[in-house]
Amino acid sequence: MGVEECSAGATRHILLTGGSSGIGFQAAILLLQAGHRLTLPCRDANTAAALRQRLSGRIETPICDLADLSSIKRCAESLLAEGEPIDTLVLNAGLQYSGGGEPRWSAQGFELTIAVNHLGHQALLQQLLPLLMRGTAPRLVVTASEVHDPTTAGGKVGLPAGLGDLAGLRQGPGALLLDGSGSFNAEKAYKDSKLCNLLMAREAERRLREQGAPLPVLAWSPGLVIPRSKGGFFRYSRSHNPVAQALFALVARDLLRLTETPQRAGTLLAGLASTATPQPSGFQYWSNRVLGPGRLRFEASQPSGEACSDTLALQLWDLSAQIGIG
Repeated sequence: MGVEECSAGATRHILLTGGSSGIGFQAAILLLQAGHRLTLPCRDANTAAALRQRLSGRIETPICDLADLSSIKRCAESLLAEGEPIDTLVLNAGLQYSGGGEPRWSAQGFELTIAVNHLGHQALLQQLLPLLMRGTAPRLVVTASEVHDPTTAGGKVGLPAGLGDLAGLRQGPGALLLDGSGSFNAEKAYKDSKLCNLLMAREAERRLREQGAPLPVLAWSPGLVIPRSKGGFFRYSRSHNPVAQALFALVARDLLRLTETPQRAGTLLAGLASTATPQPSGFQYWSNRVLGPGRLRFEASQPSGEACSDTLALQLWDLSAQIGIG
């Protein structure tokens, strides 16, 4: 597939969420170096200004707070008014507050992890579809995670991902978890949101195909990414045990060598956004799998059984769409 290098051919207009930090920022650097035009939505004006100072190239930074459906609507309306086609839409931004004992809430009263990682992204996708379908060889890229799958190493730790009958989403604002659980668990909320990312991607591909507008939809897992800088993987954590966090990073990254660097993960994301795909349309899932200490392989993979449920994907899409259009 050649996903490790940005395309040296025709430039693309790429809209990328989460471009101000982490994997998204590293991908943005490479995409700009390759000559692509980037639209990098930012949650506020300060973040946008700081990002423009750090990057040089064809970059736009509209304000779009994924934790606020009203902000998403304003951003989408502005982009639609401008009318510039989008060649690649990359839904990459992610929120995780590991160790959080209490839920946090979006502007509309939804648990923050699911609001940012899923509800906000689906709302943005649905509203920007007209621009994406007008793009050149349009493509959708969605950043998921292997933790969506309870059979993987990361998915086995703690409570597994699982959406049940979506009782929490049916409840609406104030639900602690999507499956309707009565107690909050930040790690499960994150796993569930990544499961939603895959279900959303599959359902988007199915709907577009049935409407006669097929396109490549690429979901992917970057692996466990732990930067050496302060914050990074743990920047949303509320844990009061920084020693344990540092020890985990030391063991996983430096001793066992089971992690990926932000730079390498950013390279993979830039490739997915800009290089040629092996087929003109269809859903694909790519995972950065650990083969052994210091050895990872990026390859086409199979999502979890729950992520492959057509019924669940349809229900999740419809419920999320009702919330997104308010």
